[in-house]
Amino acid sequence: MADAANDRAGELARELERELSRVVRGRVDLGVTARALTTMDASNYRRVPLGVVAPRDADDVAAVLAVCRTYGVPVVPRGGGTSIAGQATGAGIVLDFTRHMRSLVSVDAAARTAVVQPGVVLDVLRDAVAPHGLTFGPDPSTHSRCTLGGMIGNNACGAHSVAWGTTADNVRDLTVVGAGGERHFLARGRQNSTTPVGLDDFVIRHLSALRTGYPQDLPRRISGYAMDALLPERGADAARAFCGSEGTLGVVTEATVRLVESPPARALAVLGYADESAAAEAAPALLPHHPLTVEGMAADLVRVRGGAGLPRGGAWLFVETGGTTQAEARSRAGELVRAGGALDSLVVSDPAGLRALWRIREDAAGTATRMPDGTEAWPGWEDCAVPPARLGGYLREFRSLLSSYGLHGTPYGHFGDGCIHVRIDFDLLTPAGVGRFRAFSEDLADLVVAHGGSLSGEHGDGQARAELLPKMYGSELVGLFAEFKDLWDPDGILNPGILARPARLDENLRFEVLPKRPVDVEFGYPDDGGDFSAAVRRCVGVAKCRSIHGSSQDVMCPSFRATGEEEHSTRGRARLLHEMLAGEVVTDGWRSHEVRDALDLCLSCKGCRSDCPVGVDMATYKAEFLHHHYAGRRRPAAHYALGRLPEWLRLAAPLAPVVNAAARVRPLAALVKRIAGIAPERAIPPLAPRTFLRGLRGLRGLRGLRGPRGSRGRRSASGGAAVLLWPDTFTNHLSPEVGRAALRVLADAGIGAEIPAGRVCCGLTYVSTGQLDRAKVVLRHTLDAMEPYLGEAGRPVVVLEPSCAAALRTDLPELLPDDPRAARLAASVRTFAEALEECAPGWSPPRLDRPVAGQTHCHQHAVLGDAAERRLREKAGLTGGLSGGCCGLAGNFGFERGHWEVSLACAEDQLLPAVRAAAPGTEILADGYSCRTQLAQLAGRRARHLAEVLAEGLGAGPGEEG
Repeated sequence: MADAANDRAGELARELERELSRVVRGRVDLGVTARALTTMDASNYRRVPLGVVAPRDADDVAAVLAVCRTYGVPVVPRGGGTSIAGQATGAGIVLDFTRHMRSLVSVDAAARTAVVQPGVVLDVLRDAVAPHGLTFGPDPSTHSRCTLGGMIGNNACGAHSVAWGTTADNVRDLTVVGAGGERHFLARGRQNSTTPVGLDDFVIRHLSALRTGYPQDLPRRISGYAMDALLPERGADAARAFCGSEGTLGVVTEATVRLVESPPARALAVLGYADESAAAEAAPALLPHHPLTVEGMAADLVRVRGGAGLPRGGAWLFVETGGTTQAEARSRAGELVRAGGALDSLVVSDPAGLRALWRIREDAAGTATRMPDGTEAWPGWEDCAVPPARLGGYLREFRSLLSSYGLHGTPYGHFGDGCIHVRIDFDLLTPAGVGRFRAFSEDLADLVVAHGGSLSGEHGDGQARAELLPKMYGSELVGLFAEFKDLWDPDGILNPGILARPARLDENLRFEVLPKRPVDVEFGYPDDGGDFSAAVRRCVGVAKCRSIHGSSQDVMCPSFRATGEEEHSTRGRARLLHEMLAGEVVTDGWRSHEVRDALDLCLSCKGCRSDCPVGVDMATYKAEFLHHHYAGRRRPAAHYALGRLPEWLRLAAPLAPVVNAAARVRPLAALVKRIAGIAPERAIPPLAPRTFLRGLRGLRGLRGLRGPRGSRGRRSASGGAAVLLWPDTFTNHLSPEVGRAALRVLADAGIGAEIPAGRVCCGLTYVSTGQLDRAKVVLRHTLDAMEPYLGEAGRPVVVLEPSCAAALRTDLPELLPDDPRAARLAASVRTFAEALEECAPGWSPPRLDRPVAGQTHCHQHAVLGDAAERRLREKAGLTGGLSGGCCGLAGNFGFERGHWEVSLACAEDQLLPAVRAAAPGTEILADGYSCRTQLAQLAGRRARHLAEVLAEGLGAGPGEEG
């Protein structure tokens, strides 16, 4: 029976693909990857679609709807896929508007309007209208990746709704393709709109219910259909009634939106209170001062060491003000401080400070998915809203309800509008836990309604809350929801199971398909209890990795920025891994070609480890996958050539002049690159004529190396040199000048250095190519060599190459979690700047007084941090900042055949533009060998390690050899 059903489903899919491909000009994809990428949004729910269509225009949308009506297949419109209630998932055809229908059609600055297609990302619109002093008012925290179509579907709001309202308040008119292919123009007033037949009669027949069935004076009433907007006394506003319909009534193909003036200057008053209820009770008193935001969050959401500089308190209000000048904005912020009755406060107006504080708030949707103890927390009751004056009492009762169920959550959100976001540590993995989830949901719905609130105050009902709408609206009005939908969609093909005739809130949970027992893996996954499934579950779909206008210091996700393809985002890869574990769509497990191909363009930059709000570490997941995928099988040539680079370099070192000469012979170099799987566009970097270690022979391990000031080098408590200098592969064989420079600077700072005896290696190249068995052998050998040094508590191991330092800090202990030496070595690792700061706090570097450009290594950003480097540059008079992002070479990635174009695009994202824009005399800094190589090969610019620049400032020193 199952086989027959599968055969029928397969035949339907093939017929559907043929018909859609015949009539649609956009992309039709019913393949495994496309389906796997769209099984989930940012909610708890999962539904497997038949395929994805990226329409080019409204005609394509109508054609898809016609085919799907014929076959009885549902259609789900989808924007950025960041919906939190499950409304962007479906079992039929998903319409993806982010590929083709993403144009900003026009801007009329005088009229303060813009015409957009549904796939336009909000920040694209905001950037386009900013030169006119305008913005689009609603700004959810996903503004860098959410689309206007998705915002219309969910009636999105954001932090500034106290000033500028919801999306429905800012939509003037909509062009919509109905389920039957008909075109509707929706605007304010019946004479201006073309609505479905029977809609006017529906309103007349149900005037009483529409007038009395909705709660009033609730600024964040998003739940259900806004049918009351069609009342004559409300202007018969069809566009407003359509907003928030979650793709169930029709498909938006164009929208005219209103724009608002954006204050030229802004200030942020951060007000501290004893707890979140006190903050909530203070919020209404701030509204008469007309702030731009009144956002609230409690201390349990702030995971930044030192509280991120927030004022004293257990909860805070973020209250933004605007003005024509910074002084005016700060003055208004001061008024709010005086009116707020806070325990403590601060006012920030500089752009960097504003960005840092707002980032804490905007990352909350991801940060809140992990409790402080590491427990997973989930959406589901993400955005209930009550009248602002009742918010304090509601929060106290909400906390009490959580406690009665033994649950925990971290509330935050739009206190000025009475809207609370919270993720709760539901157990959604066991039947008992799911039962408790249902019981709590029913009780919480009763609590919200008792306070005169709305089950959804921002993200829509979706599958998470629609089943409970009778508690809020009563059965009569909810019955009208179904009749209202049928007027628009008589065949019921548009996003069925959402809003009208909803699915149960405990159906289609995305966790139920995952393995019930931990998967056998190589890494330890210490933050996920050793469970690879739990690591993959970290991705909740907030899609910060899809941001195209991220912070200039962000790294994640370089391959998505280069290709724009979901499968090359961190979220996309996590989704494919989820489906690989589920085994329903991706059916061949670790051998999956779909997962392999998606991971192929992952640069292993580790940017997601720090930039992802939930700490997804795709570089580790990629290494794990490659290990299993190629177990017992032939690997790509580049894995043997580049993955085992330390071995090849050791063999080649005695023949460096011969090897370098051969690499300059083009036919020979081309042959070698073809055999080794190296991109033909790449030049083979020259080997050092003399390795770093060979150049230091005769210096007796550098113990007690004298600095130029005649002082003996600082020693450890046991009499050894104060630091160990790690002779990484890149420094030793390819850039020994960096090692010599580092020794020169350490000596000047009075720091004695010693080189470990025996061969050591961080295992990076083996890890990045998934050769984890070999990596473990190399790392155990390294620990054996390092064991004599690891007994000296606190003795720093200085690692000059950031990628090697990151591997020792993270990959080493996670691959060998049962070896205590691994943790000791990891804890001893220091960057060059960290070692100087720790071992010679009174040392002053030479004053260089020149500007710098270049890049902070992606692994340094993600794992090590660069605060010590920034302080050292400042002390040396090296002014200006380094760009973020990834250079695109990323170790072996940029050298591998097939990666040239993406490698180049990654470099063009931030690094190359920053270097080209640098003024003459600017010092180009790049501590990573890959970054320096990429700049040399793509920009013809020589970049240097910070140690080289400082050593040059000291002048030539004794004992330095070429």
